[in-house]
Amino acid sequence: MTIKDSPEEWEIRATETPFRGNKTSVRTDEVVMPDGTVVKRDYQVHPGSVAVLALDEADRVLVLRQYRHPVRHKLWEIPAGLLDVPGENPLHAAQRELYEEAHVKAEDWRVLTDVYTTPGGCDEAVRIFLARGLSEAEGERFVVEHEEADMEIERVPVADLVRGVLAGELHNNCLVVGVLSLVAARDGDGLDGLRPAEAPWPARPFDA
Repeated sequence: MTIKDSPEEWEIRATETPFRGNKTSVRTDEVVMPDGTVVKRDYQVHPGSVAVLALDEADRVLVLRQYRHPVRHKLWEIPAGLLDVPGENPLHAAQRELYEEAHVKAEDWRVLTDVYTTPGGCDEAVRIFLARGLSEAEGERFVVEHEEADMEIERVPVADLVRGVLAGELHNNCLVVGVLSLVAARDGDGLDGLRPAEAPWPARPFDA
């Protein structure tokens, strides 16, 4: 038996969008269940995101501390951002986020993992990249605003992040998944065995 997710789409009898926001919306679908009954399912429609686990030569990960209003916390996170343009190449978006949030560039990029963050209530798909060969970006720093204006930037050893995750002290989805995937990749085929940076992503097809 192969353990692998597979695409499938049940019949939708009707759909409506009761709320449209700046970046996301809420959709209500009437979905036909296997027994023939029809039920309503509400979920957030999301453009998708990218995140970057940037690893330096001292085995430290670049992390940001940012206020997140929905959960009323300041969370330690890895650089991340929305796929603002339909069909946007996720690698280009990840490179942009690393530059804008940390003023850093990277020489080596790999796909670390792909996840659906909350598939029971949102269709957000995130591609998490591993970036190595870090250096200071050229040019002026990106002007931040709102929550990002209060953002802190640190480089933290991988071992410290793993401990924080398992102790229940770090909660950001992309940080948790990214750090644990990094450790798993090292214990498996190694970081050079990860997928190339422009590997296909069926959840969010993109232009090369």
